[in-house]
Amino acid sequence: MGANLPVDVDRVRLELGRADGPAVSAAALLLTGAGRVRSGADLVARDQPGAPGDAVRHVGMPDGAEAVEVDLAALPDSTERVALCAWTGSGTLGRVTGLRLRLVAAGSGTVLAHFDMAPRSETALVAGELYRREGRWRFRAVGQGYDHGFAGLAADFGLTPAPARAPRPGPAPRPAPPARPQTRGEELLPADMGERLSLRKQQVATSLRKGGLTGVTARVILVLDASGSMSGLYAKGTVARVAERMAAVAALLDDDGTMQAWTFATRPARLPDLHLGELPEWLRLHVRVGQLGVIGRKKRPKSRADGQVDMRTVGIQNEEQKVIADVRAYVRDHPVPLPTLVLFFSDGGVYRSKEIERELRAAADEPVFWQFVGLGRSHYGVLEYFDTLPGRTVDNVGFFAVDDVDQVADPELYDRLLSEFPLWLGAAREAGVLR
Repeated sequence: MGANLPVDVDRVRLELGRADGPAVSAAALLLTGAGRVRSGADLVARDQPGAPGDAVRHVGMPDGAEAVEVDLAALPDSTERVALCAWTGSGTLGRVTGLRLRLVAAGSGTVLAHFDMAPRSETALVAGELYRREGRWRFRAVGQGYDHGFAGLAADFGLTPAPARAPRPGPAPRPAPPARPQTRGEELLPADMGERLSLRKQQVATSLRKGGLTGVTARVILVLDASGSMSGLYAKGTVARVAERMAAVAALLDDDGTMQAWTFATRPARLPDLHLGELPEWLRLHVRVGQLGVIGRKKRPKSRADGQVDMRTVGIQNEEQKVIADVRAYVRDHPVPLPTLVLFFSDGGVYRSKEIERELRAAADEPVFWQFVGLGRSHYGVLEYFDTLPGRTVDNVGFFAVDDVDQVADPELYDRLLSEFPLWLGAAREAGVLR
């Protein structure tokens, strides 16, 4: 779940198969950048086998499985995503064993990707999707379920009234070898860290699903307070553990599993991008506070590794407004057709409330949601009441504080972290902040 890869062929086939159990039907939804169909013609299923122009067609397989063929080069520019949906008309998908999705090059038959799913109580799900990113097509394993059948799934994508189509039973295909879907770079992680990441991605997906989001893509940015009062949290490893937990959010939401990051105190400093496969070394080199150590009697600073920030230049005070401005400038200078989620961690001591309010008010018309997390019950100034302030296009800020983040279990942390993001997405789209 969440794994993705580039698609370098024009014609592909999304094959949905199973080992045993009730027959499973497949359909494709052609979606705009806003994740919505334009009309009923954007549904491709057994009873409606072709989209306009035949860029997407429903096909049957010799073994009784169902598939959708997609000519990526022929899709109109308005189609940003093609979501493959699965459902059964006989009970839940949990009764289906060996449910799997294969991405195949239609010309050569080469298998490009394989995704095994293990649904439980769901009666429909989005198995995977093809999507555009910076002019190129990519594929992502999704595996997000719905409890109200295909009708409920389709309605979430704007297809109303959603059709109810009865699946036809067919012979069971041969079971495929098991495979654990991974985000790019995950295979490079130490085994224990890889297992934690895999579980956390599932928990992030569950938290998003509670907010009604499936298959959403977003750029994720991490901001870490490095002021003097944070030194104890760095020394105990708390901040490094927080950063590792946030890597799971980027692994699921961001198409390439990369996360931009900043540190700040008196001045902001951008850290090297976090690439998932480099997570242990990134945490060791870049999750730091205060000055570098000293060597010898002259107390010369230790030499820095490539890309390391000289933390002496960052200072020790709290100047949140400066790093907010820095991140805003980065988003403006590096536009992407995606929302941006900023995960901002600080232990408080806010004393620049007017300047922070000015920056965040100015950011209300930008495609960015700012989620602030307080590490302790210190003074957070304007952040504690910002979401009640009127006069903004949308509420673009979330905030909560915890006494000890290490004592907050992953499911609770992700629920609190992502609870307001779906609300902002809807409001931002309605206000035209997001397309």
